[in-house]
Amino acid sequence: MTRITEQTDVLIVGAGAAGLSLALRLADRANVVLIGKGALTEGSSRYAQGGIAAVLSDTDSVAGHVEDTLAAGDGLCDEQTVHFAVERGQENIRWLINQGVDFTRRKKRRSDDSFTEYHLTREGGHGKRRVIHAADTTGQAIVESLEQKVRLHPKVTLLDYHIAIDLITTEEADGSSTAVGAYVFDRKHNRVEAIAARTVSLATGGASKVYLYTSNPDTSTGDGIAMAWRAGCRVGNMEFVQFHPTCLYHPDAGSFLISEAVRGEGGKLKLPNGQPFMARYDQREEMAPRDIVARAIDSEMKLHGLDHVLLDISHRSPDFILQHFPAIAAQCEAYGYDITSMPIPVVPAAHYLCGGIVTDLKGRTDINALYALGECSYTGFHGANRLASNSLLECLVFAQSAAEDITERLQRPQTKFAPIPHWDESRVTDSDEEVVVAHNWDELRRFMWDFVGIVRTDKRLKRAASRIALLKQEINDYYGNFRVSNDLIELRNLVMVAELIVRSAMQRTESRGLHYSLDHLHKSDTAKPTILTPEKPNKPNKPGKSDK
Repeated sequence: MTRITEQTDVLIVGAGAAGLSLALRLADRANVVLIGKGALTEGSSRYAQGGIAAVLSDTDSVAGHVEDTLAAGDGLCDEQTVHFAVERGQENIRWLINQGVDFTRRKKRRSDDSFTEYHLTREGGHGKRRVIHAADTTGQAIVESLEQKVRLHPKVTLLDYHIAIDLITTEEADGSSTAVGAYVFDRKHNRVEAIAARTVSLATGGASKVYLYTSNPDTSTGDGIAMAWRAGCRVGNMEFVQFHPTCLYHPDAGSFLISEAVRGEGGKLKLPNGQPFMARYDQREEMAPRDIVARAIDSEMKLHGLDHVLLDISHRSPDFILQHFPAIAAQCEAYGYDITSMPIPVVPAAHYLCGGIVTDLKGRTDINALYALGECSYTGFHGANRLASNSLLECLVFAQSAAEDITERLQRPQTKFAPIPHWDESRVTDSDEEVVVAHNWDELRRFMWDFVGIVRTDKRLKRAASRIALLKQEINDYYGNFRVSNDLIELRNLVMVAELIVRSAMQRTESRGLHYSLDHLHKSDTAKPTILTPEKPNKPNKPGKSDK
């Protein structure tokens, strides 16, 4: 029998900036259950270094931020969405400050309502300094402040070490579907539970763990996107995977990111012989958008047979460097690099997914009562390439708009909670071949890196599609015969996301933004998003049923 863990007004899957913001905005008006895969706040938001892009200076303008966002998006941004998000930037920054987020100041605290006391930095693609930050640990400052508020709220139930498996939906008389909850796996007790909810919000982040090298933590496995797709939601622009140009290159460094703000404050990209190279690729040099910088680094590495390039900010004073980048300096020091006197070895890595679950400006998906926000969503904000530091802005703005819509929905006359089908494990056993999961995980991430990376070809994409088809069948058979585990759930989601990325990439016969194909170097005259529509889903009431 399935254990019904909770019945709640709002179920939020994911505890990063988007999920925490949504929970906090709703908690005074509804009962909220917030689940996280590991310790709360251990998602990608925590590791965001640079900051939040918003119009906060008298020398800046909404029009300027919109223009920079559209330019980075390379013709695929939805202009209405861009205006919607940028226009709400300032009020959301003020909301964060009211929640206790301590952004870096350049002046003493003022008593008025202006932002002139705060230090603003500039990042690639921005025409102005408009990135507000908390030193170089902005994400950590945000999630820790919001988590503290959420933990103290009596109407929020926090479930850490829980991973969602599948959405639970009911079919309406008009043929539409409504989200009524989710099956979740309690990692502490190794059991499947069910949560019944009047609304479900997916804030599960991205999917960059589908690649061998990534700046993301281990939680970025595309869970929300895969669940929504299986339940019947469209996805958009999945081919646009942003590779961050500069991750620390060291065998023991894992996924440590070197913030774009280092380049914004004068850092130069160089070859090992000390020669700068960005001027050969773009007149903006280090301030070019991330897709251009990442391809430039990739090109230089392949041209010269290098395993990394160098990022050098040592020409700035040590006091300046340590004041602006204390965490980066400390982490590099731990690996033997004193960034005040020597360059940092860097390499590109998968960083951010610009596509995701199709939503409107209120976070609503194709399924009634199901919302998606943050990196797992596709609103049209980022287009073919995300402008630096627009990601946290998106989390905040769409948490705000989704909260408003959810509040309105919950004010309607409520019916009883829908009955939850039992999770059927009567025909499955414990796995005796966990090595299969580990092997498939490694194989998937390696061929995605080799075949669907920064530079693509038709042949590489076809090879990836063939490998994915074989892996998908093997994983689904495994899923249908054995009890679920955290690794199996994540692998099942990753192979689904990989398939969506490759299918989308194969449909785009041009080079635009983050999708760069050696077989299609031109850019089409007409820019169109890539929208994939799933077949009508089966209800995932028991392991494997939704896949067969």
